[in-house]
Amino acid sequence: MTETTQMRTSPSGGGDAPRSPEFRLAMDALQGLRQDLFHDAFAYRPLPLMTMDGPLTRRLPDRLRSYAARLPHAVVVGAALIALFGGSVASGALGGPAALLSGLACAVPVLATLVRPVGAFWMSMAATPVVAVLLGEFGEWPWLPGPFICHLTVLVIVAIRTRPRTAAWMWTLTGAYALLVETLFGDGEYNTSAPMLFLSALALLVVAVRHVRREAQQEVTAQQTVTAHERSRRTLLEERTTIARELHDVVAHHMSVVAIQAEAAPYRVEDPPPELERAFATIRENAVAALTELRRVLGVVRAEDYEAPDAPQPTLADLDALLANVRDAGLSVEKAVTGAVRELPPGVELSAYRIVQEALSNTLRHAPGATARVEVSYVLGGLGLRIVNGPIPELTLVKPSPGAGHGVTGMRERVSMLNGEMTAGPTDDGGYEVAVFLPVTAPTEGEA
Repeated sequence: MTETTQMRTSPSGGGDAPRSPEFRLAMDALQGLRQDLFHDAFAYRPLPLMTMDGPLTRRLPDRLRSYAARLPHAVVVGAALIALFGGSVASGALGGPAALLSGLACAVPVLATLVRPVGAFWMSMAATPVVAVLLGEFGEWPWLPGPFICHLTVLVIVAIRTRPRTAAWMWTLTGAYALLVETLFGDGEYNTSAPMLFLSALALLVVAVRHVRREAQQEVTAQQTVTAHERSRRTLLEERTTIARELHDVVAHHMSVVAIQAEAAPYRVEDPPPELERAFATIRENAVAALTELRRVLGVVRAEDYEAPDAPQPTLADLDALLANVRDAGLSVEKAVTGAVRELPPGVELSAYRIVQEALSNTLRHAPGATARVEVSYVLGGLGLRIVNGPIPELTLVKPSPGAGHGVTGMRERVSMLNGEMTAGPTDDGGYEVAVFLPVTAPTEGEA
């Protein structure tokens, strides 16, 4: 506490003396003023074309879009013509070089906002006394009609093109200029400072609200994009975890069989050599070690509320029971099997069953009342699946209840795990089709 007190009461002339919050706030404000209105004030910053992704511009024909993209430029040119009229005609000078120069002095700053927005602000400030000198009218200080239109237009355009802090600095300098001119040259009868400050404050407030709203929309859009990406990634990881849990039983069964056969093999041979016994013992040890690691992996991917299934993992032999369950839920589904039915690897059987199950669940959710068809094709190189449903009936009383949209993701993960192929999409009649091919390598004679 003592050291802190001494440091705060150190002489102000010291180089390491702490600054007060007010001093730092003032320095930050001056730094912002310098950065916004003085640093590269006349830098070349052309006005970009208008985007064509709005609700109205999106409906325009292609031929008109190129013209509609330049609508902001046309608006600025129109405002410059109004300022030209105000500077040359509305001020009372109906002709002559003075009126022309006055109109140009009011129009040029407005046009300059197209390429040098901050510089246009300083040009409009300079145009105010220039027009007064050219027209010889000092009664309506500090803004005559032409400079009034010019400066107000420039303030709004520059505020739209920059940020709210820049708009606040421009309004502050405008008020300081008005106060200075009225104090030095005003006659007290009539001045345009109050209308200018009121109208410009109102316009800049609207522009600032527009900026804040647009930034908020952009931030919300960015957050929604990140959230959707994270949700998709989390869904993918959840699907892979589910697949790993289901395949654990299949792999564990095979490793258990390997361990048992390796243990029993030496007893089937009379007087086996020691090398053979050691080889089978090594096989059994590796199988048991693999089972232990599988249990550890399952423990990592298992959720807190996960319960190991009591029944074995389903196969295509259980497909009829699945279809009967779906029919009880109100879905009319038929099954067709082609090719020579044979036993497939357990991973293929399980993945095929889950794909059919998920496809029929999607039909129940998205197309209630529709009919479905499941085709299972045993071909030479693997297994083909096709699950297709018709459109939603017009007279159905049940409304679709879309889920989270993760079903297709899970099916693709299962197909990708087996190096298969899958297509999913709407049909011509308004239904939906899922087509899958799961390759199965034919066992060689030695493996058989």
